[in-house]
Amino acid sequence: MRSSLASAAVTAALLSTASTSALHNRQASNSTSTSTTPTATGPCYVTAYAALPAATASCTAITLDSVYVPGNSTLDMSELRAGTIVTFAGTTTFGFAEADYDMITVGGTNITITAEPDAVIDGNGEAWWDGQGSNGGIDKPDHFFVVSKLRGNSVIKDLYIMNYPTHCFSVSGCDGLVMENIFLNQTAGAAPNNRSDGLAAAHNTDGFDISSCNNTVVKNSTVLNQDDCVAVTSGDHVTVSNMYCDGSHGLSIGSVGGKSNNNVTNILFEDSEILNSQNGARIKSNAETTGFIANITYQNIHVSNISIYGIDIQQDYLNGGPTGDPTNGVVIQNITMTNITGTVQSDAKNYYILLAAILLLKEISFAR
Repeated sequence: MRSSLASAAVTAALLSTASTSALHNRQASNSTSTSTTPTATGPCYVTAYAALPAATASCTAITLDSVYVPGNSTLDMSELRAGTIVTFAGTTTFGFAEADYDMITVGGTNITITAEPDAVIDGNGEAWWDGQGSNGGIDKPDHFFVVSKLRGNSVIKDLYIMNYPTHCFSVSGCDGLVMENIFLNQTAGAAPNNRSDGLAAAHNTDGFDISSCNNTVVKNSTVLNQDDCVAVTSGDHVTVSNMYCDGSHGLSIGSVGGKSNNNVTNILFEDSEILNSQNGARIKSNAETTGFIANITYQNIHVSNISIYGIDIQQDYLNGGPTGDPTNGVVIQNITMTNITGTVQSDAKNYYILLAAILLLKEISFAR
């Protein structure tokens, strides 16, 4: 049985157009790094890609100043020494290779990744953009910045990243991580190019993809892109707050199902703004799979100019397009949406809920 909500009262509770307030428009202003800058002549001050392995092996305060990373190569910081502070300076650039590889990797315990004011990390995404993203076309790096198993009191902050090829952050297996004051700018990929057949050149440009993480926070950040602003596909106790998302597919749970970890619990999205996006608040599980989605809260979310759904909960998701036939393998329970306000386009819907059986949605509440 498919579930639908049709009463005027529920519609008003789901999405009100009365509110015109918006969060302040955050700009890319990086705060001063907390690290002690290494001397420019020492091994911990890196200006050439080839010097990075020696720095990560011996230093706990590393500056990466205007480093050029060759194509099909990784800025590898996956085994940093405990307590290391890495500071980006100048403009970090990347060469092109028609291949799927990780462009930046980070791992360790009590790690800080930060940047000097006006530092830029430029992923050279336009060299790969063909309107197909990771769904086809030429081979591309699937994730630009891979954060794996960061533990302790690790922080990633004050970064300005632009023009990554497809997905930006892949955050997996982390515990206690805080990501804050990060600006992701994919606006250059919104227009078609000579390879995209009239579509936006950039595609599948998720901002933050979070999986198998516990006690993780993403906050005070801006994402200008063409796919999910934040997507939590698995994990427990993840908080996403004070986000500014423009051009995205919204703040998402999922897609869930068919992966190595299919449990998503105790997730909070709050105090955020979603503009010019396909969706606002979104929960999606894959058809013909199993999993568990529970204790999900969206509160104080303002949406504007949404083109498809203000609120979307569906159990028929496929990357190539929903099937229209939901399946009940992924259980959804204890969903709360409070004060979701704003506007959708005239041909869009305030909300869309498609479930295999109404009993699977054990508890869902909406309030304004």
